[in-house]
Amino acid sequence: MSASLLFSFVIGYFLLLLVVAYLTSRNSNNDSFFIGNRNSNWMLVAFGMIGTSLSGVTFISVPGAVGKESFAYFQIMLGYLIGYLVIAYVLLPLYYRLNLTSIYNYLSTRLGFASYKTGASFFILSRTLGATARLYLVVKILQDAILRNFEIPFWVTTLVILLMILLYTYEGGVKTIVWTDTLQTTCMLAGLIICVFYILKTMNISLGESWSMMEEKGYTRIFFTDPESRFFFLKQIAAGAFITITMTGMDQEMMQKNISVKTLKDAQKNVITLSLIMLAVILLFLVLGGLLHLYGAQVGVNATGDALFPAIALKHMPPIISVIFIIALISALFPSADGAITALTSSFCIDILGMQRRNDWTDIQKKKYRQRVHLIVAFIFLVFVLIFKWVNNPSMIGVILKIAGYTYGPLLGLFSFGILTKRTVNDRLVPLICILAPAICFILDKYQKVFFGSFEIGLELLIINGLLTFLGLWAVSKKDAPAVN
Repeated sequence: MSASLLFSFVIGYFLLLLVVAYLTSRNSNNDSFFIGNRNSNWMLVAFGMIGTSLSGVTFISVPGAVGKESFAYFQIMLGYLIGYLVIAYVLLPLYYRLNLTSIYNYLSTRLGFASYKTGASFFILSRTLGATARLYLVVKILQDAILRNFEIPFWVTTLVILLMILLYTYEGGVKTIVWTDTLQTTCMLAGLIICVFYILKTMNISLGESWSMMEEKGYTRIFFTDPESRFFFLKQIAAGAFITITMTGMDQEMMQKNISVKTLKDAQKNVITLSLIMLAVILLFLVLGGLLHLYGAQVGVNATGDALFPAIALKHMPPIISVIFIIALISALFPSADGAITALTSSFCIDILGMQRRNDWTDIQKKKYRQRVHLIVAFIFLVFVLIFKWVNNPSMIGVILKIAGYTYGPLLGLFSFGILTKRTVNDRLVPLICILAPAICFILDKYQKVFFGSFEIGLELLIINGLLTFLGLWAVSKKDAPAVN
């Protein structure tokens, strides 16, 4: 299919998003932008959060990794289920009881103002790095598949995509994103299912037969029992649980949508529903990965990792499937990018600028500041995407999980300390503790062969980071604590 025709479908899809944004953002205010006026439908939020949770990295990297890692990623998903239960029955009741707009306000109430600022800062850092890494991967594919044919530079492609996102999030924020994410998740899942069935039909095999073929190649292995391996199932399940607790339950972007739901009960239904759907969707992505490797070997595709799915979809499938792939890819891109930009704007306005505490600002002034921050965040995204292009790592999902291990660890330690203990922390020392913990983890990770021999530290780096933060907070705390928890 020609690049021009593919590009026309991209433009048509974006125009559809603008229509949805226009219809949903009318009469919006700051509360609409930050928490959707706490009037979001839980079913829409649950469904739309699938797209936010998965992103373009899952769409590309999870299938691409099957060749080397088999179905090991499913071990992490089992941990996700545990994490979602903790979110639903521990964190959400806390957030709703305190009626939070920014979840990091809890840290201010429980630990102190410096702890609050530290938690918000780590979220801003982590979400900026993680979201721009996801954005880079999808922009790179769109650049290689379409826009390079028009001799459009990579930075222009990134800028245009960010401008698209700004256009439909600028006014409505969360109120709009709940609806656009629903549309985009539908397109992404439809693309996933269609690609699976196309490969099965083209290879003239059933799903059961394909499973047997994948099993022969070793692709369907789920559980790894070597304790020293980074894929050891207990490490992966534990890491999956803590990744979910931190990257969803302690992440303003994800919780911003949850706390936009009317009641706690509906928010809990949202999280449990999301966890069950995610389990099925990730399994389907892994099956697609196995099928892509089988089909790629049959048609002589040499691409591996992140390059496998795009190479097959754009060069070895009919034009209509190529269109479906591109639309599904964009649909995987936008929910993670639009939500991140909106959440970062919200967190900076509320947590850093203290917008809710500024009684001397009118609503019009607050809106102007919020819109300026929104533009600045988008510019920062542009800069970081260009940095990732310069680094050019072959597997972005590994990069994202590594970033999470370093930056979400302090959040895990802060929230765990606040919830699990009744101690009062020396608030002034909290920023230092939260910087030292990732620094120690970096040394442990870099020289792990020196310290641990053949034992490999994998995703459990997040747990180690959180534990170090927790222990550091304990060391600078005393018994008498405030009653709030």
